[in-house]
Amino acid sequence: MMATRFLQRFKKSDRLNIDRYTNRVWEHNNGLTENYWPNYAVAGGVGAALGWIWLFLLGSHSNLMMKVSVHILTTYLAVISVLCFWCKQFFWGVAFATGAALQFLYVISVVDRLPFTMLVLQKAVKMVWSLPEVMRVAYAFMAVMLLWMGIWSFGAAGVVASSRGDLGRWWLLVVLSVSLFWTGAVLCNTVHVIVSGLVFLVLIHGGRNASPMPPNPLMKSLRYAVTTSFGSICYGSLFTAAIRTLRWKIRGFRSKIGNNECLFCCVDFLFQLVETLVRFFNKYAYVQIAVYGKGFNRAARDAWELFQSTGVEALVAYDCSGAVLLMGTVLGGLITGTCAGVWTWMTWSDRVIMVGSTAMLMGMVLVGLAMVVVESAVTSIYICYAEDPLLIQKWDPQFFNQMSEKLHRRLQHRSALAREILTQPA
Repeated sequence: MMATRFLQRFKKSDRLNIDRYTNRVWEHNNGLTENYWPNYAVAGGVGAALGWIWLFLLGSHSNLMMKVSVHILTTYLAVISVLCFWCKQFFWGVAFATGAALQFLYVISVVDRLPFTMLVLQKAVKMVWSLPEVMRVAYAFMAVMLLWMGIWSFGAAGVVASSRGDLGRWWLLVVLSVSLFWTGAVLCNTVHVIVSGLVFLVLIHGGRNASPMPPNPLMKSLRYAVTTSFGSICYGSLFTAAIRTLRWKIRGFRSKIGNNECLFCCVDFLFQLVETLVRFFNKYAYVQIAVYGKGFNRAARDAWELFQSTGVEALVAYDCSGAVLLMGTVLGGLITGTCAGVWTWMTWSDRVIMVGSTAMLMGMVLVGLAMVVVESAVTSIYICYAEDPLLIQKWDPQFFNQMSEKLHRRLQHRSALAREILTQPA
């Protein structure tokens, strides 16, 4: 479909003479593929640049960049909402305003968790920065993704330039966006498996240069990820991102509801439903896949049962590192979409939302590939702590003490809540 859309309107309108079959439902007053493709090229370039800059600054300014992601995202969403209203795009204005409100409420609900979250992210960055081969993997996969986006953008530009009506163009763009999102998720989770396997090996053997380490562990993880485990990666990529995002939002709101019993019951029902889904689709499965070669569903169940049996699930639930990294990914996507959208507005103001929204997705995928290396280190740290806490103590004794203290407090907090619920009068 992408190739057809690209060729249909490249340099010559209706090159394949498709419009003759649909002259009643299509328009005939739009542009050429080559008119819109440079806008997508800019989006790819900006997204790749943001991802590479983030990786470059990972070691020295990562904590600052994560704080910026948390606090700037709400403002950026609000500004884009105002611009959409100014351009008379009321639907998108309401959508971005709603996103800004939800983001603000979420940050307020988890503000007490951010110090511990930043601590975990700092330690994950420390681990990643000590493994330069991990950075090379991220750069290589970003180059692969950029190459695929070069092909994908021809199809997207062809759809925007096509003579189909707005509704038809939007449906085709949705299909293309889903394909891009899934491809990006597969590549992100492939990097996740590679980095998780390498980090786990480093932690379990006591260091990168330890004698028990297998020779060339990076190539071993890479070969395993793109062969034996690739089916599990593709399958898990369909569901994990959406379920994790929904879980973060519900957890944040659930903790701030107060005494509204009706609302609490509704949110609690959704929470229990999502928790059941998380048992079968969670990011910690990729560590089990990388290390033990399990199938995705079995790996997800085993990881969750390991957390629950050791109590580490209470610590995982308290940590917001995944949400903070997602905020950085969304911010990168918004910046990319803004750059492409502003250029489009200067020439084709009626195509700003189409180009800007798909360009935003391109930026999110590229920046997400940079963020995933830190997230992989976080998941490996938690899996190692659940399997054998002494591995973390051997790696960083101070961090081990901080994690143990926080876990003890979280378990005490949960016990107190359980006692309070049991002692309430019926």
